[in-house]
Amino acid sequence: MADSVDTIFEELGKMSVLDLVQLKNKIEEEWGITAAAPVAVAAGAPAAGGDGAGAAEEQTEFDVVLTGAGGQKIQVIKVVRAVTGLGLKEAKDLVDNAPNAVKEGIPREEADSIKAQLEDAGAAVEIK
Repeated sequence: MADSVDTIFEELGKMSVLDLVQLKNKIEEEWGITAAAPVAVAAGAPAAGGDGAGAAEEQTEFDVVLTGAGGQKIQVIKVVRAVTGLGLKEAKDLVDNAPNAVKEGIPREEADSIKAQLEDAGAAVEIK
């Protein structure tokens, strides 16, 4: 069993990003499962009677949310494709149906970088 898993893993490593996206879509269609990143849950209010210091953990995972495409939609679609590895149709659908999460559960530095790229292309972006 482990040999077959290793073989499949090696074959996946040889595939292009486009092929991997198509494989992901096929798995979602055939088996009804999605490869969505988990969404971070917001921290609750501090307990009553405490001073609140250290009660809320620092957020380590962020979501980049496209809130609007702006005037240069084609440029925004190009950036979304480059950042996510999505195909043209999927990236266009994501941009057309804003607000949508572009990437979820990523470190702050990566989120800031993606936000800057999208804003340079003319998009309206939020980090949550």
